[in-house]
Amino acid sequence: MQIKSAEFVMSNSDVSKCPKDRIPEYAFIGRSNVGKSSLINMLTNRKSLAKTSGRPGKTQLINHFLINNSWFLVDLPGYGYAKVSKSAKKTFQKFITQYFNKREQLISAFVLVDIRHKPQPIDLEFMVWLGEHNIPFSIIFTKADKLKPMAIENHVNDYRDVLLETWEAMPNYFITSSSKEIGKEELLHYIEDTNNNLKID
Repeated sequence: MQIKSAEFVMSNSDVSKCPKDRIPEYAFIGRSNVGKSSLINMLTNRKSLAKTSGRPGKTQLINHFLINNSWFLVDLPGYGYAKVSKSAKKTFQKFITQYFNKREQLISAFVLVDIRHKPQPIDLEFMVWLGEHNIPFSIIFTKADKLKPMAIENHVNDYRDVLLETWEAMPNYFITSSSKEIGKEELLHYIEDTNNNLKID
């Protein structure tokens, strides 16, 4: 897939006000310092489509971007470690939960995980929550340029070992680096194939 157009459509914290278009939607979410905005900008060939910041937790709303006039990329607030108040975190959690529970256009979530770290409880708990609510998702391991290939393999295996303690199979996953554009083609090809299968079905 080639991204020929990517435009910001809206931001809000009310799921009922999200776009009414009946087109596929893919939601990107992860801890607030995982490199989500950089990944979105890399995928869409835009330097500042999603706002990047040295201050984690800048994304505080549900952000919809229309890609190729055919599907939505949704940038959701990060969870954990954001320097915001407890009341703000509760607000984020409420509308993120509502988004996943109510958004019928959602085809899949992408849970971003920093490949440099061992499995983190907050990421694992969120994956379990998605599984319990029957929400399809893939894992996107970010910042792969920071590790050597063997270390990447070892860290993926760490996640596989932990997840297979309670899951029947390892979720679909991608290895990415925004600065090196690693994983870009694989991820966009996956979305394209998924969209094509939806049309067939």
